Amino acid sequence: MTFPLIADPFFYAVAIPAVLLLGISKSGFGAGFGSLAVPIMALAVTVPEAAAILMPVLFLMDVLGMAAFRKDFDLMLLKFLIPCGLVGIVVGGLLFKLLSAHTVAAMVGGFTLLFLAQRLLFPPKPGSAPPSKWLGALLTAMSGFTSFIAHAGGPPVSAYVIPLRLSPIKFTATMAFFFFVINLAKWIPYELLGLLDWRNMATSLLLLPFAPIGVWVGVWLARRISQIWFYRFLYLGMFLTGVKLLWDGLA
Repeated sequence: MTFPLIADPFFYAVAIPAVLLLGISKSGFGAGFGSLAVPIMALAVTVPEAAAILMPVLFLMDVLGMAAFRKDFDLMLLKFLIPCGLVGIVVGGLLFKLLSAHTVAAMVGGFTLLFLAQRLLFPPKPGSAPPSKWLGALLTAMSGFTSFIAHAGGPPVSAYVIPLRLSPIKFTATMAFFFFVINLAKWIPYELLGLLDWRNMATSLLLLPFAPIGVWVGVWLARRISQIWFYRFLYLGMFLTGVKLLWDGLA
């Protein structure tokens, strides 16, 4: 039995870099860059198609990320983040056909840029209190929601976790386990919405070999870069993500 594939060379010209970028982001290095994967692939296919094609890729990346950082995650933080993120998944599933991907992109992009502006204009002082729990719950639920719509869940949850000042490895490991659960929870509603068809899944199989390459590059960088430069790249990734998503949403 043969399955139809996307045959357009331009699709693979944008999809392969998008997968590599997603893998690097999944490792924790430059987190936020991964939110660009769907907008980049949307240059060649629709946003729902891009999101569906990336599902198996995300699963493999999540497993690789957890294996690489299996001893470094913050369990107490995960117990708080995961339920909030799952609430966002439920909301995303219910509103998927009511909100356009462009609207969600503009929301995520605008919020990301506001967060970065706040961090640059009003940097936290040494010993300042971490963000409140209610704000963390709201941001993490937003992360689950935007992850469901366009795999763009990184910026909202990062806005809560970054001020907690975790080490680069602990930050990376915690995000790896968080998004494994979040992405796993998306499979059933994606199937119910008819997004996981044979064409998308067969195309995804062709992109899978590039997933471990991106993750390996990101893990290698995350374990060798200083904390200062780690967060600088993190902010750069979030800035580029915010600009791209806001532009896509408003264009």
